[in-house]
Amino acid sequence: MAKGITKKSENYAAWYNDIVKKADLAENSPVRGCMIIKPYGFAIWEKMQAAIDKMFKDTGHENVYFPLFIPKSYMSKEAAHVEGFAKECAIVTHYRLKNADDGSGLIVDPEAKLEEELIIRPTSETVIWSAYKKWIQSYRDLPLLLNQWVNIVRWEMRTRLFLRTTEFLWQEGHTAHATKEEAVDETLKMLDVYTTFAEKFMAMPVLKGVKTETERFAGAVDTYSIEALMQDGKALQSGTSHFLGQNFARAFDVQFATKDGKLDYVWGTSWGTSTRLVGALIMTHSDDKGLILPPKLAPIQVVIVPIFKNTEELDDIRKVAEQIKNQLQDNDISVKFDDRDTYKPGWKFAEYELKGVPVRLAIGPRDLESGTVELARRDTLEKSVISLENVVSYIQNLLTDIQENIYRKALKFREENTRKADTYDEFKEILIEKGGFILAHWDGTKETEEKIKSETMATIRLIPLQPEKEKGKCIYSGKPSDHRVVFAKAY
Repeated sequence: MAKGITKKSENYAAWYNDIVKKADLAENSPVRGCMIIKPYGFAIWEKMQAAIDKMFKDTGHENVYFPLFIPKSYMSKEAAHVEGFAKECAIVTHYRLKNADDGSGLIVDPEAKLEEELIIRPTSETVIWSAYKKWIQSYRDLPLLLNQWVNIVRWEMRTRLFLRTTEFLWQEGHTAHATKEEAVDETLKMLDVYTTFAEKFMAMPVLKGVKTETERFAGAVDTYSIEALMQDGKALQSGTSHFLGQNFARAFDVQFATKDGKLDYVWGTSWGTSTRLVGALIMTHSDDKGLILPPKLAPIQVVIVPIFKNTEELDDIRKVAEQIKNQLQDNDISVKFDDRDTYKPGWKFAEYELKGVPVRLAIGPRDLESGTVELARRDTLEKSVISLENVVSYIQNLLTDIQENIYRKALKFREENTRKADTYDEFKEILIEKGGFILAHWDGTKETEEKIKSETMATIRLIPLQPEKEKGKCIYSGKPSDHRVVFAKAY
């Protein structure tokens, strides 16, 4: 256990919070429910952002920026949308402060009331579709494939750093299409982009499927999601992609001239993922020593720690370390050489284990004499001695192996914690004793879904895209069912 981190097995929530704070990722801000993302935490987000942004651009999307403020009247235009977000909205009502007459301090100037209140964006469909009405006139203007990287405000009552905060960072894609088929294809394409990012970059295996009507995004026809399983047996929704149909086009009167000269409403999609992924990364891989980061997202992939007694030894080590550092950087591997003399090597070892740096090299006078370096890998904590001549090629291969190894470990955990339940008693027993994903039959009704949720706190995380056909009976009502759905307790 490192630096006073609570053991994961004793208190999972405290373990998570300890890692976030002690690894210097984030801290609470003066505003309840908001967070300050510190440099190391933001560096992880930047790596995520760069990878996802490239995938968006590779699939033809462009970045834009829309305002933080949305006129209240815009939110009112799509009924299901406003109903879904009304309780989470932060509202600007005035535009000026003034000093109180009694000298007690600043107060809101009652004379400065806005004619129309402004909503701080909880999501941007409304303001974006109002712009689409001006931008889209003909089929020649379609498809419109846009994305923006912004902050979002949703007034949360119970918050946790990265996982659920009042303000968070995310990307939101918004696309417009001439046909239903194109929009559905786009929705599923972006779901695949999220899946690829989660598995290839985060080393986090995910399930993908469609949400039930109860769990659907407000204003969408269908919502698709990827779901990951955290080490405490709870699910985490890690990305969503929504087929909006023509709902927002109708609400904002966005019509276009088709190829045959007729008028039709535009078909839309939206999709997003957020800084919640940093929390997912922690809970998927980390241990009681701290973070375990996949090399593809680690701000520092290799750290070099010199072991020395005096400046002469450090100077000799520095020459070799800088050479290794330059060679690794030439191969696009991020490296830090920590030659500070204010901390001992043992302290540095623990610090970089806590921060999840995938590979650590230690070099001392004896290593220089033997032409070797001691290497430690963070995922398994195994140590080995390797030749300085082979260090670059060895580390290149090792980083690939670490990336694959932590994915295999996470996949094995999910497989071992995915179970079938054929009765309600069996379902409840698995939830209480083991958790994880539960595959069970459901009769397809909201009533049954709500009763299971209220009695067990488990929700239907998704309906598989291509469910295996299997006749059965709903675990709650006993009514017939054609396939199983995925239940779990979730964040």
